[in-house]
Amino acid sequence: MTSEIAMEIRPLRTEADYQAALEVVAPYFDQEPEPGSIEGDRFELLLMVIEAYELKHHAIDTPDPVDAIKFRMEQAGLTPKDLQPMIGQSNRVYEILNYTRPLTLPMIRRLKHSLGIPADALIGEPKNRLAMMSKSGKSVSANLVKSAKPGNATKLTTAKPAKKASNKKGWFD
Repeated sequence: MTSEIAMEIRPLRTEADYQAALEVVAPYFDQEPEPGSIEGDRFELLLMVIEAYELKHHAIDTPDPVDAIKFRMEQAGLTPKDLQPMIGQSNRVYEILNYTRPLTLPMIRRLKHSLGIPADALIGEPKNRLAMMSKSGKSVSANLVKSAKPGNATKLTTAKPAKKASNKKGWFD
């Protein structure tokens, strides 16, 4: 390595620095330099600096699990009926796709195996779930209550929404 390379490459601190680095590195993708050469080392260092900046300033969140399923369905030209072997009957498939039911571990395993969707994408909390909970009438604002007991560590517990007055009797009352 030469001192010229070390002086040229510096940390990216602003979006303008980032854009300039992208312009400098772009020609290397058309004709990648030989690894281990001076230009190859420069290319590798530029990529490392760009990657570090992107991780800090342009991080990509994991996708919503339902969005990941819908994306794969679109890619493969699948219909909700095609998901039945992985999720269950059609009503269960629609409950998942409409955020009214969460994925179970066996569903996640079957979707990963059958559709090749990474498990990381399927185990995350659905981003649209809170919106769906508020539409269903369930309390969203204060689901977690901090409770402390003397001598015990503080823990979070789920608050139960108040029951609505109803004459209906059934499994969920």
